[in-house]
Amino acid sequence: MTTPAPTSEAANPARKQYRVLYADDMQQLRELIGIVLSRDGHTVESAADGRLGLEKIATNPNAFDVVITDHHMPNCNGLQLVEGIRALPVPYQGKIIVFSSELSESVDLAYRRLKVDHILPKPIFPAQLRQLFAKL
Repeated sequence: MTTPAPTSEAANPARKQYRVLYADDMQQLRELIGIVLSRDGHTVESAADGRLGLEKIATNPNAFDVVITDHHMPNCNGLQLVEGIRALPVPYQGKIIVFSSELSESVDLAYRRLKVDHILPKPIFPAQLRQLFAKL
C-alpha cells in the first residue's frame, strides 16, 4: 500500500492568523501594511491616529491580537496610545509593536517600561514584517 504524498498544507502547516490594528497617520503606510498582512491571511483594521486606535481597542480589547503603532501621530502619539491601552479596565492581552523612524532614548525607554513586544525602525520591509509575525 502506498502512502499519498503530503499536500502543501501538510508540508507547510498553516500559520496563525492575527487580527491586527495598525495606527499610523500616513495613509500609504496603512494601505501597504494592510496589503502585506492580508496576503498572509491576517485581518487588518487601521486608524489614522492614536486616539482613533485607542477608541477601537477600548470598545473591545479582545478584538485584536496585535496592535501596531507609529510613534509620531497627531492627536495622540504612539506612546500615548500604548499608555491608554495599558490603562484600560479590561487588560489588553495581545502583542504591541511600535514602528518609528526615530525615537529618543527617553521615549524608547518609556515604551520598554510599558512592555511593548517589539520596537522596529522605519522603514520596515514586507519580508521583515513577515518574519516578525512568524515569530509572534
